[in-house]
Amino acid sequence: MYILSAFLIALGFILKNPRYAFAFSKKIWWHASAKNDYLYFIVISFIKLLVILPLVTYFFSAKDISLFISLFLQESFGFIQKGNYSREFVVVVYTFTLFLFGDFTRYILHRLLHTIPFLWRIHQVHHSAEVLNPLTFYRVHPFENILFGLRYALTFGLVTGTFIYIFGASIGIVEIAGANMFVFIFGILGANLRHSHIPLRYGKFLEKIFISPYMHQLHHSTKYTNKNYGGILVIWDYMFNSLESGKTDSTLEFGLKNKKVHSNVFNMLIEPLRR
Repeated sequence: MYILSAFLIALGFILKNPRYAFAFSKKIWWHASAKNDYLYFIVISFIKLLVILPLVTYFFSAKDISLFISLFLQESFGFIQKGNYSREFVVVVYTFTLFLFGDFTRYILHRLLHTIPFLWRIHQVHHSAEVLNPLTFYRVHPFENILFGLRYALTFGLVTGTFIYIFGASIGIVEIAGANMFVFIFGILGANLRHSHIPLRYGKFLEKIFISPYMHQLHHSTKYTNKNYGGILVIWDYMFNSLESGKTDSTLEFGLKNKKVHSNVFNMLIEPLRR
């Protein structure tokens, strides 16, 4: 659904702005960097399935962390009488809180990936893409995947454990097609175009709330690598002075400032760890 919505939005954008028709060209989709994205997607999928997922869930289960948090709070502050809240109210508040904390911790981790030298070497795999396509999203080193898995487990565990302590076990998530409602809405609004050459913008008002695809493309450019770390919400970049919106620039250059290129999948996996 996300891919389909992104395709339809891109098509409409190009019909209105024909000069961006190159976004569907062989020059972009059959570029050496794009070919690496396609192959890397297959390889990293197996690595995540066979290594990362079992590793993270065994040592840092989100459910175990939420249980630990709820028990810790009960032992520290004692039993509290559950308020007379409707389940609908609790579910909506829980859904929004989980989304908000999740987006904030994603911002923090993403910024650390850019500021800590070792983590930046790992994160360079993602930023070394010279052209963008939706599969560039998965161009992430396994070590970074582990970090994001831990981030999710800790965020989910902390929020869920706290809600169970305060409201009891009658919590749940407002979902659309199996996804958090807020994540679904953002995804259907063309989130896959973040990794594309379609400079889709949401307008001045919405770009004060949400990171538009173009704002993330700025982050992938050599000029604004240290701007727009946010995933969905703009507020974190605004609060921590890393926001860049600017005028639409059709001449953005993607990749690393030092022009470093990962020539193949093996190089993506091994090179960042060599030093």
